[in-house]
Amino acid sequence: MNSDLENKKFKKNNGNSKTKWVYRACVLAFGLSVFFSLISEVLLKSVNVIVSLVILLIIIAIGVIFDIIGIAVTSANEAPFHAMAADKIPGGKEAVKLIRNADIVSNFCNDVVGDICGIISGAAGAAIILKIAYDKNDIILSILLTGIISTLTIGGKAMGKGIAIKNSKTVVHNVALFLYMLNNKLHIDILPRNGVTKGKIRRE
Repeated sequence: MNSDLENKKFKKNNGNSKTKWVYRACVLAFGLSVFFSLISEVLLKSVNVIVSLVILLIIIAIGVIFDIIGIAVTSANEAPFHAMAADKIPGGKEAVKLIRNADIVSNFCNDVVGDICGIISGAAGAAIILKIAYDKNDIILSILLTGIISTLTIGGKAMGKGIAIKNSKTVVHNVALFLYMLNNKLHIDILPRNGVTKGKIRRE
């Protein structure tokens, strides 16, 4: 009887968390897109082509890294992290929370951050290509740069998927350690609990 009540409570709280996340995702998508667009726009206009390319590579790298995190969390097994959480190993509890909120994490990493980086890298690449075409009037170089940007974006994400699936436990643990430090040092807890409460994570 108590188990049924706890399950109903968990499902209700879980549903509320997902609903709140939809609104948060919209706000985050707007805020991050404005922030990244502003930074890239200001920097790309005030620096030369080489520095602009470095900024573009950083944007592409951010997209690939978050793509790896999103895939790793959805493919990771929760069980090993229960033992870590029970032994109070840093990052164990956070890893369980990440996996239990895999849909939220995947949505944020792959859809929010990933798509924003994809859009901005495309726009930044176009701006660099226009700058090269205007300054040097080199159409062939512009075409080659377009191909390189596409290859880095698509190839980087393709390689990232393999890395994420093969090393899902390591990726999740590293992200969990970051969240653990964020919570301990700055008292910022990003993810909802979803039934993960202090002292109630059992060893499996």
